[in-house]
Amino acid sequence: MVESKSSPGPVFPLGIKWALGLATLFFLFVTWDQSYWWMAKEDYSFGWLVPACVAYVIHDRWPQITALLAKKPTDEHRRSSLDSSVSTIFTYAVFIGGILLFCLGAIFRTAAGPSYQQTLALTLGSIGTCFALLYLSYPSKGRPAYPSERRGLIGLFIFPICVWLISAPMLAVVESNLNLFLMNQVTSVVFFVFELLGFPLEQRGNVLVLPGGSVGVAEACSGIRSLTGCLFAGSFLAAVFIPTRWGKLFLVAIALGFAVVMNLLRSIFLTSWAYAYGAKAIEGTVHDVSGYAVLGMTIVGLMCIMPWLNRTATPLTQDRARTTQ
Repeated sequence: MVESKSSPGPVFPLGIKWALGLATLFFLFVTWDQSYWWMAKEDYSFGWLVPACVAYVIHDRWPQITALLAKKPTDEHRRSSLDSSVSTIFTYAVFIGGILLFCLGAIFRTAAGPSYQQTLALTLGSIGTCFALLYLSYPSKGRPAYPSERRGLIGLFIFPICVWLISAPMLAVVESNLNLFLMNQVTSVVFFVFELLGFPLEQRGNVLVLPGGSVGVAEACSGIRSLTGCLFAGSFLAAVFIPTRWGKLFLVAIALGFAVVMNLLRSIFLTSWAYAYGAKAIEGTVHDVSGYAVLGMTIVGLMCIMPWLNRTATPLTQDRARTTQ
């Protein structure tokens, strides 16, 4: 009887196992820290989806990761020893800086409780440390690993690592100034549209005085909630469904554009509703449903654009493959 021997799967390098294990511990701590803001601030409630989306993207890219680690080195991917040395020195600096920043954030978290500054420090420290770990742990295969090969591995982990920066709250000074800027722009655009259409109203700062009462553009209506939520949605869709780098960046930019435009349309709709039925008519269900509709319509718009992006990217990918053959 002849025994059938199954071919062994790809050997996963020990260094990468340690790097992924440490990265998991770092971001478990970040998840615990950021969960405070996900509960306290409605703008960042989408953060509860981040761990699940990260796990899905890593699972989806796992065959690419294992194939890259098992790939034999070729001369075309090699670089000079000077380039490799400079990149390694820079990576060690990022690693040390990330560890120090993470420790600083952890100390402030323990001593003074949650704050915007310590959460940002923990998040940035974890991001820098994990990127450095992946870069430095790339298997050498008997000779120095070159920067281009290491960057290929880093590229597969950009979304799983950097998305935590979206779910972390902005610094207070940045968030307040951005809120104020967006509120002013939304109020001015709504006032201009109604004036253009011949409906009389008066603007007093961020308050629009209508015949049936006053409508204020509050922080919740500024659009920052739409920006963060749509940025996360666009980044996830780009990571999963768009194959090219420029296509991913374009989809994220389109997501931000959709968020701004849809929030303006929402503000115009709410002002029109208040103009027709009174200022109190937009409180409660109408206000909340229109807010969720912004995110929903943005996702639908992005899903309509994705097939066009993929059709555009296919000829470019084929041409690149012919060139390298």
